[in-house]
Amino acid sequence: MEASDGGESVLDLSRSNLNNLNVDGVSEKRRGDTRQLYLGFNRITVLPDTISRFSNLEFLDISNNGLAMICEDLTRLTRLKSLIAKNNRLDECSLPKHFGCLPLQVLNLSGNRFEQIPSQFLQLQRLQSLSLGGNRLKNIPSEIENLSSLELLYLGGNLISSIPVELANLPVLSYLVLCDNRIQSVPPQLTRLHSLRSLSLHNNLLTYLPREILSLVQLQELSLRGNPLVVRFVKDMTYDPPSLLELAGRTIKSRNISYAQNELPGHLVKYLDLASKCPNPKCAGVYFDSCVRHIKFVDFCGKYRLPLMHYLCSPECSSPCSSNPQSDADSDDEHSVPAYRLQRVLLG
Repeated sequence: MEASDGGESVLDLSRSNLNNLNVDGVSEKRRGDTRQLYLGFNRITVLPDTISRFSNLEFLDISNNGLAMICEDLTRLTRLKSLIAKNNRLDECSLPKHFGCLPLQVLNLSGNRFEQIPSQFLQLQRLQSLSLGGNRLKNIPSEIENLSSLELLYLGGNLISSIPVELANLPVLSYLVLCDNRIQSVPPQLTRLHSLRSLSLHNNLLTYLPREILSLVQLQELSLRGNPLVVRFVKDMTYDPPSLLELAGRTIKSRNISYAQNELPGHLVKYLDLASKCPNPKCAGVYFDSCVRHIKFVDFCGKYRLPLMHYLCSPECSSPCSSNPQSDADSDDEHSVPAYRLQRVLLG
C-alpha cells in the first residue's frame, strides 16, 4: 500500500481503488504518527477494525465509498475529533453501539440514508458541528438540546416538517441550516438563540415569521427564498370571540381597575398577569387568549420587507383597506428595526 502524504501526520489514501483498509503496508511507527487519514473515493463498504491501529488519529475522512457499516473498533480512537463520511449508505443500524463515547467535535454524515438522528449522536457532548444534510430525516428530536457545545447544525435537504422548541436551548448555536425541507412555521422560542448569526430557511413552506425573530440581535444572514411568503397583507383574519373570563380581564386591564392579590384567587391573579398589550399604537386594548392573527411587514435593511405574524386585540385594530401596504398597527414602529441589523436578507 502506497501512502502519499503531506507530512508524517497526514496519510492520504483517497482515490486508491481500495476495497478494504489493509494496513500491512504501513509501518507501526507511521500508523502511530498519523493524525489525519483520508480514505475518500474508494470502494470500502465496511470500515474494518484495523482502523483502530491508527491509535492517535484525530481526523478521518471516508466519504464517497458506498460505506454501509462502521465497526465497533472505531470507538477505540480516543483522540478522534473529526469524522467525515459524506455520500455513503449509512443509516441508524450502521453505527457502533458506543459511538456516543467518541470525543468528536465535527461530524459530517450528509448524503446518507438516516431517517432519524441516531441517539448516539445526541450523546456527543463535545460536538461543535453536526451535518446531516441530504438524508431522509423526518423530524428533529427534542434531545437535540443535549448537544450544548453545538455551533453549527446543518439539516438541509431532508423531510423535516417542524422545528422543536428544544432547539432554542442550544446556547452557542451560531449557524442553523434548515433549507430544502417541509417546514411550515418557525417557533417564536428561537429568540433564545442569542448567538445565532445565520439562519437558512429557503425552500420550505413558510408563509410568515414570528415577530420574535427581531430579537435575534446577532443575526446577520436570513435566507427565505423559495417560500410561499405573503407579498401583501392578508385580508382574511382569524378571530375567536373571547370568553366571559377574558372579557372581564380585558375590562380590568384596559380601565386600570386596581385590585389586591389577597382579594382574588391565585389563579385569577396569575391569569391577569398574562395580559398582552395590543401592538396597535392607536389602541389601548389588551387580550389574553382571543386575538386576531394578522400579517405585519417589517423593513429590515431598506430593501426587503419581512412578513411577521402580528397579534391584535380585535378586528377593529387593523385597517380594512387592503390596498394600503401599511395598516395603523404598522405606521409607528415600521422603522424601529435598525437597517444594519441584517447584512443579507435573501428572498429571491
